[in-house]
Amino acid sequence: MIEVVAELSRGPVFLAGEALECVVTVTNPLPPTATSASSEALAWASAQIHCQFHASESRVALPPPDSSQPDVQPESQTVFLPHRGERGQCILSTPPKILFCDLRLDPGESKSYSYSEVLPIEGPPSFRGQSVKYVYKLTIGCQRVNSPITLLRVPLRVLVLTGLQDVRFPQDEAVAPSSPFLEEDEGGKKDSWLAELAGERLMAATSCRSLHLYNISDGRGKVGTFGIFKSVYRLGEDVVGTLNLGEGTVACLQFSVSLQTEEHVQPEYQRRRGAGGAPSVSHVTHARHQESCLHTTRTSFSLPIPLSSTPGFSTAVVSLKWRLHFEFVTSREPGLVLLPPMEQPEPVTWTGPEQVPVDTFSWDLPIKVLPTSPTLASYAAPGPSTSTITI
Repeated sequence: MIEVVAELSRGPVFLAGEALECVVTVTNPLPPTATSASSEALAWASAQIHCQFHASESRVALPPPDSSQPDVQPESQTVFLPHRGERGQCILSTPPKILFCDLRLDPGESKSYSYSEVLPIEGPPSFRGQSVKYVYKLTIGCQRVNSPITLLRVPLRVLVLTGLQDVRFPQDEAVAPSSPFLEEDEGGKKDSWLAELAGERLMAATSCRSLHLYNISDGRGKVGTFGIFKSVYRLGEDVVGTLNLGEGTVACLQFSVSLQTEEHVQPEYQRRRGAGGAPSVSHVTHARHQESCLHTTRTSFSLPIPLSSTPGFSTAVVSLKWRLHFEFVTSREPGLVLLPPMEQPEPVTWTGPEQVPVDTFSWDLPIKVLPTSPTLASYAAPGPSTSTITI
């Protein structure tokens, strides 16, 4: 029996372009004093990162595959397939790296190996939507002599910041070194530079504040004015807005605002509704504020953007956008007054009207949500960073 443990040193959340580092520890757990203690041998171990794509058949119409491969990868005992047994398509993978070959461990002996790989920038972000799913995993395959391959999968969450594909790493004027060890150091320097550049871009894009005002009106007049201080946010920030109803000519009885994502299937992959397909656009509410606001002059709200959510992105199959969805309930009666008279000759009992004719309407305001620091996302929404398997 051999125990294999894979541990991510910095947590399970990464930004595309960063280097993932994992320590793989192989142990023979039997104590040396055990009666049946004997050496254990592994033929080899390899590691690879891959992204698995799965689409809902009722929402997405994918073109037929070129080959007759089933949706579930077949079992294979002789070939290292990281996506073996998983549904969907492997749309992105890094080259496999061999960790060791012909390893023999005595009882109680343990050995550790370091795996490092840069997450591709061109891939999609981790996303579990109603139409499609993009799932990243680090898969470690091990094989004992004369035994089938055993797979150890470590789930990952990948955040993607668009625009880094066009960035070129500054080249030094000196001649590039020929030592492979120095080249590896330069690669690590490049990864650090990209991560630092991504942080600077996120800070620059989300730190600018400027008050934006929007007049809200229905068919009968002005309801109020909505103000928001910026339109670009990061995961974990609060969307703060103000609503001024004092200048409105139409009485607003109630309003609600929801922070939503809009998942939209691209036109060429939309399944027709008549063929039994689900709607090509789906909405998910992440936060909501509702308030009764009759006789309210000014009010405000704050909606947190969950760290576990996915920033906006777009692929060939689906796009994800963020928005604020407003719903207003207004009175049809002009100059509506639902307060008791201030002056009465004698005490009387006053009750409000049992019914008020109202109208409802909605309004959507698009906003942009970008990734945040992977370290912050790991601390706020911790996930498993250690996986274990026994062979």
